[in-house]
Amino acid sequence: MKGVYTIILAGGVGTRLWPLSRTYYPKQFLQVNGHSLFQKTYLRALENSEAGSVFVVTNMLHHFLVKNQITELGYQISDDQVLLEPSGKNTLPAITWGVKKIAEKDKDASIFVFPSDHQLGASAGEELIKALPLADNYIVTFGIVPDSPHTGYGYIAPGTQLGGGYLVREFKEKPDVKTAERYVQDGYYWNSGMFLFSAPVFLSELRTYQQEIADAFEKELIWDELPSISIDYGILEHSDKVAVVPLTSSWSDLGNFNAWYEISGKDACENTGNCVAIESCGNFVTTKDRLTALIGIQDTVVVDTPDALLICRRDMAEKVGDMVKDLKKQGNPITEIHRLVYRPWGSYLGLETGPGFQIKRLTVNPGNRLSLQRHHHRSEHWVVVHGTADVELDGTHSFIRPGESTFVPAGVMHRLGNSGKIPLEVIEVQIGEYLEEDDIERSEDDFKRV
Repeated sequence: MKGVYTIILAGGVGTRLWPLSRTYYPKQFLQVNGHSLFQKTYLRALENSEAGSVFVVTNMLHHFLVKNQITELGYQISDDQVLLEPSGKNTLPAITWGVKKIAEKDKDASIFVFPSDHQLGASAGEELIKALPLADNYIVTFGIVPDSPHTGYGYIAPGTQLGGGYLVREFKEKPDVKTAERYVQDGYYWNSGMFLFSAPVFLSELRTYQQEIADAFEKELIWDELPSISIDYGILEHSDKVAVVPLTSSWSDLGNFNAWYEISGKDACENTGNCVAIESCGNFVTTKDRLTALIGIQDTVVVDTPDALLICRRDMAEKVGDMVKDLKKQGNPITEIHRLVYRPWGSYLGLETGPGFQIKRLTVNPGNRLSLQRHHHRSEHWVVVHGTADVELDGTHSFIRPGESTFVPAGVMHRLGNSGKIPLEVIEVQIGEYLEEDDIERSEDDFKRV
């Protein structure tokens, strides 16, 4: 009996939820009303697939975010279920890689494809599974029943009725307002970017319409030589074997803060978040550790992080992406990382930086350790504040307990680890003429970064 598998696409680095979303911590890993969007997608996949049948396509940058967030849910994912793209090539190569891996296990598999950054209602799982019979003969897309003439989505025109869905008559690009109004009146659907198909149907259509990509995956794959192309442009807009199944469940791609506002709980004045308000309504507020007070503020986005504050009109939330582009052009690293940076072994929080020094708080998860490494341009002082540190300095091992410290001279091979049962927290003071993260010479690494 053929199985049901899922491919989760988790390699995106979107910019429209900055300053919450950064290159090193994009929106799919942000917590939205509980779990992160990625975690919610993974749990949705488990409604149809076993844990061993879920594959994630991501990149080296987010590899351990994927694994750690799955672990937080109480599940484990093997290395061969996490496919690491050397570079972003859009959705068709990513999906093809996942399909080929699954087909090696089950050549007749039925396969769902989910973006990792969508929010769906509770009833979506039941609607998705009902589309399985169509997957034997069609590439199934899922169309969202529109609640407004939205100009930020592509549209799908339904044609001949099929069991549980429709043959796709036409795909439409993102329209202007008048065109969107006509699409809604004519019964078009929003294109959700979610798919379902059998491995044989997908691979047959791939070979028909994208021979170059099909051939590349049949021989020794050179990823950089693959074209960057979406499944929509590469296959769906050409194939006559594409069906659309309407979803009535709530859905959002959380494309900007206004979309996040729409799905959030609100007070009596339609404000969200940790705020108090006087004569203020319709505001989206998110802060981490402090209260926001609003007086006479209407329909505004307020996003406060330790290193950046965003304030904009809600109806201009789409412009955040333009702001990020400008910051990138200026070479500002604030678009790349938060002060809190996640690593395979845990995380570090930047506390303070000055001429020739910086201070961080390192958190090493139980059973983890950093790479065996040295720095050529800086020395480090470590002070343990919680847990017990396993320290290696030039081959000598010792344990450092709360209140104790050690000094790591420049050029000395060293390693910090946590073999205990509770998180290890260390204050690290770096001193030197060059303090960037690329001043690392690794000798051994549990996470294959050597």
